Amino acid sequence: MGTVVFFHAHPDDESLTTGGTMALLTQQGHRAVLVVATGGELGEVPDDLGQGETIVDRRRSETARSAAILGIAAVHWLGYRDSGMAGWKENDDPTCFHRTDVDVAAQRLADLLSAEDADVVVVYDDHGSYGHPDHIQVHHVGHRAARLAGVEPVYEATINRDAALRLMRAGVEGGFVQAADLEAFEQDELFGTPEALLTTAVDVSEFVALKRQSLACHASQRTDTEFFLNFPLEQFAAAFSTEWYLRAGFPPGITEHALAGL
Repeated sequence: MGTVVFFHAHPDDESLTTGGTMALLTQQGHRAVLVVATGGELGEVPDDLGQGETIVDRRRSETARSAAILGIAAVHWLGYRDSGMAGWKENDDPTCFHRTDVDVAAQRLADLLSAEDADVVVVYDDHGSYGHPDHIQVHHVGHRAARLAGVEPVYEATINRDAALRLMRAGVEGGFVQAADLEAFEQDELFGTPEALLTTAVDVSEFVALKRQSLACHASQRTDTEFFLNFPLEQFAAAFSTEWYLRAGFPPGITEHALAGL
């Protein structure tokens, strides 16, 4: 049995794009390990923080509950600061993950890959699925770390753009997706990856309920979580029963239905 390290940018990123794969691997007897680059400092701050509790504290505890639901064997934090969405002034903070030295961060991650005896690494595609600066940095740092640690294959988690837009159009017709949201995604050239370019589609339909529970753990991030949790169960399953990847160095075309290297 093998170990797959999933490198994500923020607390809650693990749930929708890779949560099912993590649960599937665990069921198969593999180890799924989560590494989170930042503390999610720039996420929504809930109004029920306890005395002395920070947003980072809350998001770490939410991630621990999510990890337990998905069967994640270990959670590691690289400790970088959240960079915020593209165009935010926080992108210029020299301490944020977006601005960190790729080689330094990659060595830190490579050390974790070696300590966990990783067989496979999962990062994001080169545009971070939707252009988030921290997601793009995960791509660069993750690939560099995998090379340093000698880990192959490397998979890039992404969104199937064509499938997502089909479902969103159906959602507008069904009344649970706003037309303005659909229009914004249709015009966003960084949203997802065209289906023709994908290499790997993992059926995680058995674990959709766990993905939903995992996402619900991140209750502090209401704007993000409620958008998806408000999907009717049938539509949530339609949207999140397959997880999509690009296998680094492989030609386009979906020829895989599981992560190789295990």
